[in-house]
Amino acid sequence: MDLRMEAERRADAKIKFEEKLYKYLIVNMIIAIVCFVFLQSFWLLFFVMFFWGIGVLDDFFKAYPFKNIVDPNYRERKINEELSKMGD
Repeated sequence: MDLRMEAERRADAKIKFEEKLYKYLIVNMIIAIVCFVFLQSFWLLFFVMFFWGIGVLDDFFKAYPFKNIVDPNYRERKINEELSKMGD
């Protein structure tokens, strides 16, 4: 895969996550105010925060993958790091 295309894909994923996070925070603040002023309970806020939050969390993991842990060469890299520490 072209390096430029991979960089664009990663940048797009991060922008998408940031946009969804801002919307999530703003809408949940509005719902919190409505719940506090009119409903006197926060069940609606918790419901929205939980289920929408799962989607936001999914976008976070797509934008910032933890591929160092999932990488098949992870063990080998860790062994090499330990060997280099022992040599110092």
